[in-house]
Amino acid sequence: MSCTTVLVGKKASNDGSTMIARTDDGHFDVKKTIVVLPKDQPRKYKSKISHVEIPLPDDPMRYTASPSVDDKEGIWAATGINEANVGMTATETITTNSRVLTADPLVELKPAKGRKQKEVPGGIGEEDIVVLVLPYIKSAREGVERLASLLEEYGTYESNGIAFNDENEVWWMETIGGHHWIATRIPADSVVINPNQFGTDNFDLEDALGKQKDHMCSADMREFIKDNHLDLNQNGKFNPRDIFGSRRDMDHIYNTPRAWFMGRYLAPLSHSWEGENAEFGPESDDIPWSLVPDRKVTAEDVQYMLSGHYQGTPYDPYSGRETGMKGMYRSIGINRTGVTSICQIRGEGPDELKGIEWICYGSTTFSCWVPVYTNVAKLPDYLSKVTMDVTTENLYWADRLIGAMADKNYADCVQNIERYQDAVNIRGLQLIREYDERMAESGDFSLTEEANRKICEMAKEETDKALGRILDTSSKKMKNGFNLADN
Repeated sequence: MSCTTVLVGKKASNDGSTMIARTDDGHFDVKKTIVVLPKDQPRKYKSKISHVEIPLPDDPMRYTASPSVDDKEGIWAATGINEANVGMTATETITTNSRVLTADPLVELKPAKGRKQKEVPGGIGEEDIVVLVLPYIKSAREGVERLASLLEEYGTYESNGIAFNDENEVWWMETIGGHHWIATRIPADSVVINPNQFGTDNFDLEDALGKQKDHMCSADMREFIKDNHLDLNQNGKFNPRDIFGSRRDMDHIYNTPRAWFMGRYLAPLSHSWEGENAEFGPESDDIPWSLVPDRKVTAEDVQYMLSGHYQGTPYDPYSGRETGMKGMYRSIGINRTGVTSICQIRGEGPDELKGIEWICYGSTTFSCWVPVYTNVAKLPDYLSKVTMDVTTENLYWADRLIGAMADKNYADCVQNIERYQDAVNIRGLQLIREYDERMAESGDFSLTEEANRKICEMAKEETDKALGRILDTSSKKMKNGFNLADN
């Protein structure tokens, strides 16, 4: 799926937490957010898309997940945090090039042909990866190692980027062809921005094949590159983006502008982003994958970036100015997003309180972000009991309705949208702070479920109010309105 990823290192955040975040941009997929208990985790997994069957360990941990409500094409768990306070988001669909796919083809399902040719299962993909990995890992590094072993044994039928975080580290992993991969521990003082492209632009191959302090990769990576003449770098440098990635006209419309918008937000002083002498423009192929931000980054900053539609630039589709460039680039906060989450692992406080997951449904431009504790046995119905029927009794459908109405009347609705998002953020954080203090003092960590219930009750209250305001504004702007002065 086409998505946008933001990763925040421990020293780059305002509170010493690590964050991994991604928009899950499907095709209006109906999503819910649940807790998967060990008894409900399969012991033998079968992919619906590739038909691959994989035995799973018998000791899974509890974890949160945001699966599709309609599972006809699989689980698509998307993202979550497990009981060891390890977060995962999978996957960011990335680009590659024909040389890589020739050297190591994707592992696709081969259907049976009559009686002579039996079906050959494909590899693993976005449908499967969270379920196969997250319940079994106790650190971000272990996430890379487990997924690497699965890729090498079963292969993959698509090119993907996957993120893992724990309270100290964030790792980013990218698949290369059907069975190969690289992974990087992001610098603790940096933020990564990755929009549907092979992103990594700096890699220490010696470390990856040696001590593996900050980098890991397939054991035969050096030979794979050499034997297939993949290295396009000059002067001895090693840039994986040049070796494994793409540089297409489509990237300049669909991908690089998103990186430009986020980089411009994170480091407006350290780099030049606009004007004739700009260091980077919306179609630059060398926008840094990892940046040291000009100031510490908050969860609200991540929300802003992942809600982006080029506001403040000539490319904003909602701009009132006629620039001739409105909507020419793919926005980050698009209409068909199913779920977006920020997996935040806090470095302070008791282990039971470290995992916070921010949940947002539908177009991030118009939706609220709800923070919930992940150390729970279940999540409130407002997030977890979602059906295919449209209703305001859950956040998914309520925010889809708000977005569809506000989009048509952006200028008239934007103030109410901002007030709505701010209200849920402020009241949500107030409740998190209140319950952090209560549980730290009492030691009663079962209060996490009570806290989540109150947070969701608050979110419903604010969502219902916003829905009423947006409906009122949109109704008054209907094209069939007519007033007859007959007095």
